[in-house]
Amino acid sequence: IGPNGAGKTTLIRLLLGAIAPDSGSVRHGTHLQPAYFDQLRTQLDEQKTVVQNIATDNDCIVFNGRQRHVIGYLNDFLFSPERCRTPVYVLSGGERNRLMLARLFTQPANLLVLDEPTNDLDAETLELLEARLVEFGGTVLAVSHDRQFLDEVCTSTLVFEGGGRVKEYVGGYSDWRRTVEGRQAPRAAAAGAKRSSSKGVSPEPPARPRKLSFAERKEWEALPGRIEALEKELDTIHARMGDPGFFREGVDAIRAATERSQALPAEIEAAFARWAELDERA
Repeated sequence: IGPNGAGKTTLIRLLLGAIAPDSGSVRHGTHLQPAYFDQLRTQLDEQKTVVQNIATDNDCIVFNGRQRHVIGYLNDFLFSPERCRTPVYVLSGGERNRLMLARLFTQPANLLVLDEPTNDLDAETLELLEARLVEFGGTVLAVSHDRQFLDEVCTSTLVFEGGGRVKEYVGGYSDWRRTVEGRQAPRAAAAGAKRSSSKGVSPEPPARPRKLSFAERKEWEALPGRIEALEKELDTIHARMGDPGFFREGVDAIRAATERSQALPAEIEAAFARWAELDERA
C-alpha cells in the first residue's frame, strides 16, 4: 500500500532482479520460480493468436500437473473457440488482461508477482482470478488499487509509510485501516472527552462485521466436512486403541496414536468455534 510514486513497482522490480539497488542487496531463497504479471502487458506477442500466446503450436497445456486442451483451458478465462484464434492486437484491454492471467497460471511457479492485475477486469473475471489465487499453493505478491481485491486475497500487507520505511501488517487493506484507526482511537477519545465532559453523548453504534472474503467463504463451506473428518478420525483411533492388539504395535505407533487422540478434541473444538464465527458473519 502506498500513494502513486511511492515505489511499489520499483520494489517489485528490485525483488525480481530486474533492476539493481543503489545500495544494499537483495537475497533470494533457493528454488525460487517467479512468474510476473506486469501492468504494461509486455509479455504478449501482438502478432500471434490467443492460443499461440498460451501454447505456441501445441494443442495441450499442463495446468495443476495435468494436461488440458488449450481451447478448453482458455474457455475457463471466457475466450470462445473463435476468439482463441484471434490475433492479440485486436483484443480489448480486458481480454488482454484475461490472456495474461491464463498465461500466468500455466507457468511452473511458486511465486506469482501481480502488478495491477485487476485493471479492466469485469466482475466474473475478477472472481475467477480471486479463486485461482486462493487455490494457488505458493506465494502471491500483488500491487493493486482495488481495496476489496486486497481484502479478499491478502494475508499480509506491506505499507509504504514515507521516508523509505516499509512496514508489514497482518491481513488486507481493511485490517490495516483498523490497525491504524485503533492507534488513533485513544487520542481521539481523549480529545472528545474534553469537548463533551458536561454533555451526555450517545456512543456510535458498533461497526457491522465485515462480509466474508472469498477465502473465508471457501473455508466456511469446507469446515463442516473437516469437522466430520476429524470426528471420524477420532472414532477410528478410539476403536483402534480399544482393540487388545493395539498394545502389541510398536512403541512409536502407540505413542503417535495416543498423542493424536489427545490433540484431536482441541482441533475439533477450534474448528467448531471458527465455523460459528464465520457462520454468524455469513
